[in-house]
Amino acid sequence: MGDNRGLGVFGVSMCGAAQEIEQLSRESSHYSLSTGILPSLGARSNRRVKLKRFIISPYDRQYRLWETFLVVLVVYTAWVSPFEFGFLGKPAGPLAKTDNVVNGFFAIDIILTFFVAFLDRTTYLLVDEHKKIAWKYMSTWFLFDVISTIPSELAVKISPKPLRQYGLFNMLRLWRLRRVSALFARLEKDRNFNYFWVRCAKLVCVTLFAVHCAGCFYYLIAVHYPDPKRTWIGVAMDDFLNQSLWIRYVTSIYWSITTLTTVGYGDLHPENTREMIFDIFYMLFNLGLTAYLIGNMTNLVVHGTSRTRKFRDTIQAASSFAQRNQLPARLQDQMLAHLCLKFRTDSEGLQQQETLESLPKAIRSSVSHFLFYSLVDKVYLFRGVSNDLLFQLVSEMKAEYFPPKEDVILQNEAPTDFYILVTGAVDLVVLKNGVEQVVGEVRAGDLCGEIGVLCYRPQLFTVRTKRLCQLLRMNRTTFLNIVQANVGDGTIIMNNLLQHLKEMKNPIMEGVLLETEHMLARGRMDLPLTLCFATLRSDDLLLHHLLKRGLDPNESDNNGRSALHIAASKGIENCVVLLLDFGADPNSRDSEGNVPLWEAIMGKHESVIQLLVDNGAKLSAGDVGHFACVAVEQNNLSLLKEIVRYGGDVTLPKINGSSALHVAVCEGNIEIVKYLLDRGANVDQPDEHNWTPRDLAEQQGHEDIKELFESRVMMRTRSVDPIPEERGVRFLGRFKSEPTISPASHGVSFLGLDGSLGRSRPRRRSNNFHNSLFGIMSAKQTNEHDVLLSANDTNVSITTTKTYAPRVIVCCPEKGDNGGKLILLPQSFKELLQIGSSRYGISQAKVVSKDGAEIDEIELIRDGDRLVFVRDKENNIDEAKSS
Repeated sequence: MGDNRGLGVFGVSMCGAAQEIEQLSRESSHYSLSTGILPSLGARSNRRVKLKRFIISPYDRQYRLWETFLVVLVVYTAWVSPFEFGFLGKPAGPLAKTDNVVNGFFAIDIILTFFVAFLDRTTYLLVDEHKKIAWKYMSTWFLFDVISTIPSELAVKISPKPLRQYGLFNMLRLWRLRRVSALFARLEKDRNFNYFWVRCAKLVCVTLFAVHCAGCFYYLIAVHYPDPKRTWIGVAMDDFLNQSLWIRYVTSIYWSITTLTTVGYGDLHPENTREMIFDIFYMLFNLGLTAYLIGNMTNLVVHGTSRTRKFRDTIQAASSFAQRNQLPARLQDQMLAHLCLKFRTDSEGLQQQETLESLPKAIRSSVSHFLFYSLVDKVYLFRGVSNDLLFQLVSEMKAEYFPPKEDVILQNEAPTDFYILVTGAVDLVVLKNGVEQVVGEVRAGDLCGEIGVLCYRPQLFTVRTKRLCQLLRMNRTTFLNIVQANVGDGTIIMNNLLQHLKEMKNPIMEGVLLETEHMLARGRMDLPLTLCFATLRSDDLLLHHLLKRGLDPNESDNNGRSALHIAASKGIENCVVLLLDFGADPNSRDSEGNVPLWEAIMGKHESVIQLLVDNGAKLSAGDVGHFACVAVEQNNLSLLKEIVRYGGDVTLPKINGSSALHVAVCEGNIEIVKYLLDRGANVDQPDEHNWTPRDLAEQQGHEDIKELFESRVMMRTRSVDPIPEERGVRFLGRFKSEPTISPASHGVSFLGLDGSLGRSRPRRRSNNFHNSLFGIMSAKQTNEHDVLLSANDTNVSITTTKTYAPRVIVCCPEKGDNGGKLILLPQSFKELLQIGSSRYGISQAKVVSKDGAEIDEIELIRDGDRLVFVRDKENNIDEAKSS
């Protein structure tokens, strides 16, 4: 059962791939290798190029059907032409009419050929110019096709007297047999037809045609001999000219077959010199034909048994080698089991790696992606890495089968490969005091050998299969080369490994974890690591090693966060000093506009704040409007003052146009509103929805704020706190981190991922290109447009009075809508209930506030209230009782 399941998984996968390839094959069934030429280097296929008007592609499906129909007519011609030449003296009624109809179809094909594009043998391009097509055809096969299409009656009349025999001209029609040869060449390469039977059919057709022609020609010699009684058929059959046509034809075919098989001349034999000469040449021809038939049939039969013979020779050689070198019995069994499995997969068509290697790299990568991408994506080591890295890894992995009880990895061997188990199960075996002990088991979807590869140490365990297993093998050198080009992914992989070792809680793994961290701290890992990785771990020693290697101190993750952002947010003073000493930009921005100084202010790390300020860090380099809004949303006036203290203008708007004053009015915090007005905030500045702080105060009914606006509207002042003086150069103390550093702590963000490094790590986000030239220009145009719009809207707000309908948020937790939707409050309570019925499907509903109090009048609802629709259980019970 284990074997069947192991083979079954790959079988299902290959069936899915086969269906896609089948569809592609149907779409490209017009491709043929029988064209006889190959494209020049660098040339591209043009079978789908649009041709000129009234030009037919030679690969068109309908044209292919027409050619197949003509092949059927060629088969008729191959039989009737020698027959008419040998047995008929003049045209027969039905046969002559049929000949003319067939000739008519080939005449149509001659005309059609002038409109069929041809393939240029030098450029491998389809030529669709009428003049070139006509010249190409007329200079090659046109004359032969025309002569073979002339009706026999006309040919007899216009031919010279010696050539007027009926049927002689028809022999020229055998020129059409080239179509049959091309058909068989195409069928032999068509995977929809069995090669053995196509080849057998071709050999039978060749034999029948040779027998038919020889019989017709031999009878013709007898008919034209002066003395009919001294012929091969005249001796055996008196007055044979008066016998029926069927008897004469069968007799001729009988002679031809017995001569071909060299068993004849007991009853039919040559009687004159002409017949003897013909028999001599026919027998010589039969020697070659017989050799051709026997050789082809032998190849077809031997091909089916050659694989078994080769397998037996391999088994015999392996057995002799094992006995000669006196190998242990278990090792001999493993060798023979592996050879038997290889033969089994070959015979059943499951040797997928050999199949993949025969394909171009693009197709090979696509097939590997279809079969194994979903499996590799779930492996713990690759959780959170980019899709690009996964695609590259899957394309380079090699699929292999291993029989039961076979060693995949040996303990203490060099770490050259690691494996992903696709199907089956393997044991992890350790040799202690000469005794093997099973210390673990690996199942489908797990890794084995990855610790030795990533930490570059001898393999810890012997990996031995328990049953038939399919594994994906990844070479260490190839793996590191791919990761080197994806540095951010390398740090994620190392984090995943460290977290996995920590979660295993195994004494052996604890030692490996400790040794790995020693190597990390000294920068001795071959896996590429980033400055963000070292900073996240608070490892200033590793950070120093990486900076000395020449890593860019300003490198960032996909969210634009640099190592200095992380060090500032965590308050790691030594890491901040190192980064600044190696040239890190103290004013670098991430994708959200945050700068290291803001990270330090948010974390209340005073020493780091002062260190950054001393090195030129400015809060104004970031999105100060966003910082101010964050402080107001937290109702944190002291944080707002800190922003002003370090040079930030809290009156500036965010990118979307809203400012801290908008947020303060919405929060109803009059103390912060006063402070912002004192700093010069504009009460008439519109946001992205053209709402000004004055409008918000009026709409939300904040009377105290409205009065404050009225009193301050003509008294706008703006003051800026002095910037602290620069201090002297700081002193860098000794490194605080030691080699025994624990893995990254939980709850810290890194590379846009959860610092816990758990199994639910999300996929990395792509770059938003905020720092690109396109992003900067777009932002500039957007800001100019917003400034113009704000100025226009400000003028309008001074001269006009705006009225707005109250806005409320409606939701229904019973229907899974917890977020809600912002709507305009209707005029009546009945209309409000209708909104709940249409949106959530509750016929008997009631409206409650966010605190649970029931509302039954529209006048009780204020702007900004949150309304919850719930089912009225009492009304529902009453309706149920009444029904």
